[in-house]
Amino acid sequence: MSDKKVVFVAFAIEDERQRDFLKGQSLHPRAPFEFIDMSVKEPYDKDWKDRVRTRIRRSDGVIVLVSKNSLTSSGQKWEIECTKEEKKPLRGIWAYTDDRTNLNGVPTYVWSDKNISDFIDSL
Repeated sequence: MSDKKVVFVAFAIEDERQRDFLKGQSLHPRAPFEFIDMSVKEPYDKDWKDRVRTRIRRSDGVIVLVSKNSLTSSGQKWEIECTKEEKKPLRGIWAYTDDRTNLNGVPTYVWSDKNISDFIDSL
């Protein structure tokens, strides 16, 4: 495993628990990946876009937790567009085993240690 990377996790608020699982999984001593989570944990206020852009700029890459909730999450859509504008590496991970929602321009993979660690190691 390489040095710890800084990763922004973009997710729909309805999928907050999945984000918590991803973060928790990275903390397990035998996890093949580790990262510093830069996702937003508080509700958005009027300056949220500036704060999120700063976090994305400081990140090595962005993991997008993709689900049917992503289709209607304006905040997550903006985070994905910001990631592209900032030219940061991006990888989608399906948040649920029974949900294979596709987002245009977001290469999405099955949630597995290998798919997550390969992305983080590539940063």
